[in-house]
Amino acid sequence: MKARQYSRLLGAAIAVSLAVAAHAKDSRPHWVSAWGSAQMVPDGNTLPDALWRNTSLRQVVRLSLPARVLRVRISNVFGTTPLMLESAAVGWIVHPGSPDLVAGSARPLRFNGEASVMVPAGAEYLSDPVELGADAGADLAVSMHFLGEPARQTGHPGSRSKSFVVPGDQVMGEQWTSPEIVERWYDLADVEVQADAGVGALAAIGDSITDGYGVKVDTNTRFTDFLFQRMRRERFPAMGIVNTGIGGGRLLRDGLGPNLVSRFERDVLTRAGVTHALVFIGVNDLGNLHRNGDDGAQQRARLLADLKLGFKEVAERAHAKGICVIGGTVTPYMGSDYYRPAAANEADRQELNAWIRNSGTFDAVADFDAALRDPAHVDTLAPAFNFGDGLHPSTDGQRALAEAIPLDARRSCKWKNP
Repeated sequence: MKARQYSRLLGAAIAVSLAVAAHAKDSRPHWVSAWGSAQMVPDGNTLPDALWRNTSLRQVVRLSLPARVLRVRISNVFGTTPLMLESAAVGWIVHPGSPDLVAGSARPLRFNGEASVMVPAGAEYLSDPVELGADAGADLAVSMHFLGEPARQTGHPGSRSKSFVVPGDQVMGEQWTSPEIVERWYDLADVEVQADAGVGALAAIGDSITDGYGVKVDTNTRFTDFLFQRMRRERFPAMGIVNTGIGGGRLLRDGLGPNLVSRFERDVLTRAGVTHALVFIGVNDLGNLHRNGDDGAQQRARLLADLKLGFKEVAERAHAKGICVIGGTVTPYMGSDYYRPAAANEADRQELNAWIRNSGTFDAVADFDAALRDPAHVDTLAPAFNFGDGLHPSTDGQRALAEAIPLDARRSCKWKNP
């Protein structure tokens, strides 16, 4: 055989081998976030010290992907001393609002094979994988046993879900009798599942509207929950949906929690399997400027410029990771008793929304403003979509937000996850 022919054949063989290897790599299961929440210092919403002392805490979360193998991320990101977790377990809840587990579903969590773990201050640790199967939409209980309270707590106040506390180490207990009930999450950041190649996740980041202010406990009626239902109804391919809203959150400045620009890395970019980000923020940035009495023309112009730069910053950081970014327009709030905006503030909202729609910063736009506004009074929420405070959406409003998200962005986005 001539040297040139041999070279061609060898080159073709190498190319085929590389293609086969690449396909094998791409077809392997990978970790994808199926549930998550944003962490903060829960000032005013702390768990009483007595409920940390030799107690078990059971927290319930709804998974957006089917589970075969899963792992849990424990967070001490705002802790100032190590978090000592004595033991932990997972299992399926019999029904929303109950602490009881489906018989036989409890599985212990391990950390490098050990039942207990010390999570350093400022850190988050993943558990070892555990086999525990269920369909998407199942309610998972994560139970943790502590001996004492942390020096500073890490948590998420807006759970819209009951958590339960009982004395002693009962993480594997299937039935809990007379537990203390709290409506918060603590030290629980993420649940990841092993998913097939091509399955990704959408991380929705925002303020109290994303977080679900006004949603009744244990009903799972945030717009991200309705989005999960919509995708199943329309037979969209499976996709993880993660809600990282924080009540009172702002893009640029800390409020009840850290500002969005500062937490974007942890809450979106490093989530397992994230391919799409939905950024829905701004009403608290606009509203607080007026509420604080510092909204002269110069200050408002500066704020708008800073907001646009902040949006561009997070979009570029997402694009660098191959993540598609959907921008959400700011919903009407003229009827808000809390902010009581003036005409100039409404003009700023309109300008910001026009920029979100037309600047090209985002790969797609969810026009939440158009979805919720009153056609007769475009500066206010439509009556059917108003929770009652002129700022937050009702249950029907949350559903309308889910319907306004452009699902075609999932297929047509120019940014591809690497």
